[in-house]
Amino acid sequence: MAEIPKSYEPQGVEQQWYDRWVAAGCFRGKVDPSRESFAVMIPPPNVTGVLHMGHLLNNTLQDIMVRRARQEGKSALWLPGTDHAAIATQSRVEKELRQKEGKTRHDLGREKFIQVASEWRDKHGGIILGQLRKLGASCDWDRTVHTLDAGYSQAVLQTFVTLYERGYVYRGKRMVNWCPVSQTGLSDEEVIMKPSKGSLFRMRYEVAELPGTFLEISTTRPETIPGDAAVAVHPEDERYKHLIGKHVWRPFPRARIPIVGDAAVEKEFGTGVLKVTPAHDRTDFDIGKRHGLPVIDVMNPDGTMNADAGPLAGVERFKARAMAAKLLEELGALVKAEPYENTVGYSERADVPIEPRLSEQWFIRYPKIDEAKRAVTAGIIRFHPERWTKTYLHWLDNIQDWCVSRQLWWGHRSPVWYRKGGVRGDPKNLHVSLTAPADAANWEQDPDVLDTWASSWLWCLATIGWRKPGETTEELKHWYPTGALATGPDIIFLWVARMIIAGLELHGPEKKTLTDDEIRQRIPFRRVYFNGIIRDKLGRTMSKSLGNSPEPLDLIAKFGADGLRFGLLSIAPKGQDILFDEDRVAQGRNFCNKLWNAARFRQMSGPTADNSTLAAVAGRIKAAQLDDDDLAILQGLAELTDSTAKNLEEHEFTAYAQGLYAFFWGDFCDWYVEASKARLKDPALLGSCLAVQDLVLRQFLLLLHPVAPFISEELWHLLGYGSENDFIQDHHTGTGGDLLRVLRENGVKLSAAKVADVALLREFVASVRALKSQAGQATRRDSVVTVVAKDAAAKTLLSANRDKLCGMAGLAAIGFADSAGERTGSLASLGTVMLELSGTVDVGAEKARLAKELAKLEQAVAAGEAKLTNEAFVSKAPPKILEGARKQLDDAKVRRDEIARMLATLG
Repeated sequence: MAEIPKSYEPQGVEQQWYDRWVAAGCFRGKVDPSRESFAVMIPPPNVTGVLHMGHLLNNTLQDIMVRRARQEGKSALWLPGTDHAAIATQSRVEKELRQKEGKTRHDLGREKFIQVASEWRDKHGGIILGQLRKLGASCDWDRTVHTLDAGYSQAVLQTFVTLYERGYVYRGKRMVNWCPVSQTGLSDEEVIMKPSKGSLFRMRYEVAELPGTFLEISTTRPETIPGDAAVAVHPEDERYKHLIGKHVWRPFPRARIPIVGDAAVEKEFGTGVLKVTPAHDRTDFDIGKRHGLPVIDVMNPDGTMNADAGPLAGVERFKARAMAAKLLEELGALVKAEPYENTVGYSERADVPIEPRLSEQWFIRYPKIDEAKRAVTAGIIRFHPERWTKTYLHWLDNIQDWCVSRQLWWGHRSPVWYRKGGVRGDPKNLHVSLTAPADAANWEQDPDVLDTWASSWLWCLATIGWRKPGETTEELKHWYPTGALATGPDIIFLWVARMIIAGLELHGPEKKTLTDDEIRQRIPFRRVYFNGIIRDKLGRTMSKSLGNSPEPLDLIAKFGADGLRFGLLSIAPKGQDILFDEDRVAQGRNFCNKLWNAARFRQMSGPTADNSTLAAVAGRIKAAQLDDDDLAILQGLAELTDSTAKNLEEHEFTAYAQGLYAFFWGDFCDWYVEASKARLKDPALLGSCLAVQDLVLRQFLLLLHPVAPFISEELWHLLGYGSENDFIQDHHTGTGGDLLRVLRENGVKLSAAKVADVALLREFVASVRALKSQAGQATRRDSVVTVVAKDAAAKTLLSANRDKLCGMAGLAAIGFADSAGERTGSLASLGTVMLELSGTVDVGAEKARLAKELAKLEQAVAAGEAKLTNEAFVSKAPPKILEGARKQLDDAKVRRDEIARMLATLG
């Protein structure tokens, strides 16, 4: 057994163990019908992506889940992969083409462009998967899937064909979200609403039949005026209903357009008059259909104005807005322009405002909506945190058909062919199939590709062999439904809900409705954990432009993978956003160092024996030699074992990490190891004392392993808990009951009363340390306290442990008194504790110091009370600021009272 080095150097340890795990096949998912399966499918990152802070947290959570499953003896699989990212990848490749060769994709042609994009993907893609290895991700890398792999692509196209045959896919001319940069339609879920500052233009249109009479209309988009086909008023609006049927003059290009009455117009909004531009607004399009209005598209696909825009033709859309406002002013049609704030839809990928655009696209009408709701409301799928259920159900209640075609070349090309020269609307001229028609020369394939999410929604199915409904494989039978999914709430609609719908419709034979039992068999996962978003310590979104997004690999190099994982988990409350601060994450590295030093202390304290099993270690414990501290730490270990199981089962990851930290740092290192040092010097007690330490360390490493796999594996072997040929993941943590049973079998009987006594003694030491700190004696070992014991039992307990308490608290003596008299002290459960200052400090100087501090605290209390009684401050301050001010005041009052008591003690 090798000696544990003086300091922990994570880089060498991490790479060595990762290579050994991979070589030994530790991450390999094996179909084993004799064991319960547990699969996790990685949310596939874009093939063009690199590791960012969100990936760090999300993949740490997944790794914890799957490593815990292996420890529990389950047949576990964490399947990795990447998404082809249609828009993102094509945009990157086209940009490179323009910059390096001055060409567009059209210069290359489709086939050559796809070849170039594939080569670019193979060269630059997949970097993130290599980076995840540095984090310790225990994926089965041999199973890595890419959404453009042949088998996966077959599943995607078969799904389109199947849904078409079942009546869920149709082609229609609809108003869609159009991205002028990517020049493709987008689904509603790919549009991000953002607050926007612009202008509201109030203009006037003259009534053609009543010269000199004008209707005032407000718009934020005057560049669309050339597309106005009418103006609309509410048919019951007394101000305007007499004008219905007449016309107004459109300012430019000048034309007579009708005044129509439509109930969609809100009488109370603005002037109650609406310009109707059917080609550029969804509401206007619906009004236009009801009134038979022409659809005048005045914009090119790239966001420039077309020939129908008259004087604005050829101008970029936002420049055209300013030009239109100027034209209105010159024509005397602009009443006023004023600043205006509203929300505008942005393309998720290109980050530019989208345009409502009339376009012929393929749509999917979602199946199994009722079953998708029932899957969650009946608890068949559980959301963590549960509050996301409401968001999920709201989306399903208001679901819109999915625009699934994209005007791109990179991706899964639509399995649709049109007869050359045929009428597009005629079914005889349409062929939807995985293969081209027999007379292929007479047909042309649809040039569009499918939405990237139309491949991602099959992720839990197609990654493990699903290719078409009704067929199954041994892999599918074993791994599906998967155990859990960890993802961000920002894609609850784009991905999570769609995967549920896909599983319910496609896994198994076609059925119109499903029972709860059938839903259980078809769902893609049993649980979904929505992790929070990592922000900087000011609450801002992390971005390179703000300079507040640290490089993950740099953090791993600085803190070690385990330190970073543990630190992140410690500050990530369930499902809430995380305020990232390196100082807080450093806690994880410090914890690893503490663990390393404790393990080294154990190795240096004496020889090790058989530690291969829990029973072997427990067998070395001599029950008669155990003291109260031994019993307390063993009871705490059993409780930690059970709380760890509960926290991980309920996805309470932060509570899991904090529980480990509190037990090991506080209970074990700060108390037990210090309290037992004296007994380590007694040869008769050494063996049993070391056995207790081994039992605690062995069990703790098992509990820690999911979040800190590298250091736990290293110490597991350095301390002799594992053989050369096994790994820590092969050992089950068991339950707290298992631990207690093994101890009982070896004659160890834990006592709740003894455990409670240790808790009282620890509280006493904490009180003494606080008193010493306040008096400037924190590091002194010659301090003296006098105790007025609560009762005889308290005095007996303190007296019996006097030597240990003096050592733990840095005291020369503990005395007892029947009464405190006029003196005040620190209250503890065992009585009142008073620090004797007269013999150890300059009383005059100490009184002056305390009086000065008391005066400052009185001022702080007065200022805090004044602030919190100031109505102007209380009414305007944000809740967090108010909460902070109240806490600051409470803390100042507590400290003030403590200092006042100490002054009173000095007389």
